Amino acid sequence: MTTDTPPGFLHGSPQGSPQQTPPDTPRILAFAGSARSASLNKQLASVAADRARRQGAAVTLIDLRDYPAPLYDGDLEEADGIPPAIRALKKLFAEHQGLIIASPEYNGFITPLLKNTLDWISRPDGNASGLALFDGKLAVIMAASPGAFGGMRSLLLTRQLLANLGVTVLPNQVSVPRAGQAFTDDGQLADTGLVERLDKACAALHRHLSCLQA
Repeated sequence: MTTDTPPGFLHGSPQGSPQQTPPDTPRILAFAGSARSASLNKQLASVAADRARRQGAAVTLIDLRDYPAPLYDGDLEEADGIPPAIRALKKLFAEHQGLIIASPEYNGFITPLLKNTLDWISRPDGNASGLALFDGKLAVIMAASPGAFGGMRSLLLTRQLLANLGVTVLPNQVSVPRAGQAFTDDGQLADTGLVERLDKACAALHRHLSCLQA
């Protein structure tokens, strides 16, 4: 398993307040599929959120560490219902039309945290359908990895999982290889080519969301 722990990222609170923006502003929820405090992918999600804001989107950046949930278990769900943290995530999903997801690759696959979080969100809560929260959403996906492949193998699986849930995943994905050396001391991407690809991905998400809301 590759590690996801460069120095330089500090765990923080959710950022952004879409409710304070005009109602026709595209609203995007950004997060990483890692709970690690110094996660490379948290750094990438933070940079992507900033680039999307520069495109004119209202972006809420969250940390899944703040939304803990047990491993999905149907018996646990029947006994205790939906965990409070998942209810809070469901509310955030309902308030945003777009997603930015940065997730590391664990042994060639998506992370257990990302899979478990999406599994819980997809569950019904009373009469409310969990799958309805994904329907019609647009997403861009990205990955940062210390290895040479940049998380490419997990991106294929992330795309498949989101598509199965009803999310339209744009083709503009971003892969950051050798990510331990990819960020500057202030947390930005050092490679101008990667910044350009990230900007194109965020611009595409903003443009498509704007068209859907027009």
